[in-house]
Amino acid sequence: MSYDKELADRVEDLLGARRDAASKRMFGGIAWMVNGNMAVVVRGRGGLMVRVSPDDHDAMLAEPGTSTTVMRGHPMRGWITVEPEACATPSDVAAWVDRGLDHALSLPAK
Repeated sequence: MSYDKELADRVEDLLGARRDAASKRMFGGIAWMVNGNMAVVVRGRGGLMVRVSPDDHDAMLAEPGTSTTVMRGHPMRGWITVEPEACATPSDVAAWVDRGLDHALSLPAK
């Protein structure tokens, strides 16, 4: 399945001008790294995958259209899957990208 190019363009508009950000194809979509730390992914299956603080993980699950990201059968605490309907507007995308960016910036650069 191909990733949502319009959603990827929205994320690129938010992160692409940052000197500390770079995009890379992975997970069937596109991931944005900030200081070498993954922040947000436009998923090949639709929607976003957003890196958040493990301490904030449960609170993020209260948001509509969210779930814990599961990779190879393992739940990934600190990663939130945001379904397409929950990131359909530019303001929704910006809010989730900001969360991923904030957490990536809190980590040591790689």
